[in-house]
Amino acid sequence: MIEEQYLLRELKQGNKEAFSMLFRKYYLDMVLFGGNYLRDKDRCEDIVQNVLFKLWSEREELEINTSLKSFLLKSVKNGCLDELRHQQVIRIHESYSGVFGDIDDSQTENYILYTDLHDHLDIALKKLPEVCRVAFELNRFEGLKYKEIAQQLEVSERTVEVRIGKAIGLLRKYLKDFFILVFILLKC
Repeated sequence: MIEEQYLLRELKQGNKEAFSMLFRKYYLDMVLFGGNYLRDKDRCEDIVQNVLFKLWSEREELEINTSLKSFLLKSVKNGCLDELRHQQVIRIHESYSGVFGDIDDSQTENYILYTDLHDHLDIALKKLPEVCRVAFELNRFEGLKYKEIAQQLEVSERTVEVRIGKAIGLLRKYLKDFFILVFILLKC
């Protein structure tokens, strides 16, 4: 803890050696932790590098109320979840294109509906309790089976089933106007 406080203090003052020490100390753990969410080592490394770049860029305004390692791991987790959402947008777009064909001028209304749907889905996902959202995203966006999710989250398969069920129920409520289209696109 004292070492973390020292690194933070030196980092805020622009000490490049402190940043290098921080990098060497936490980089591998951050990449491995990202692997819990993404199965792409290169993408995990990109996210970790983005987190560290942002840490350096915003070092003077940095306020960390937890341990430095906890802060860094939470930042990696958030980056991974953002990446999962981004990948889902791509899959939805590909699915949408497959259902409605390529977007041209005659399909402007469908594109607007799709964009509106995506915005509502993103808002609805953010409203879900984190444990439900994570289980739902791992299942629907990553394609993991309940057993795999249970192992990754260190909970029972029944807990995963309950969390995903709750997420679906809440999404139905939040997206009642878009329910049918959302679940066609998510292949429920």
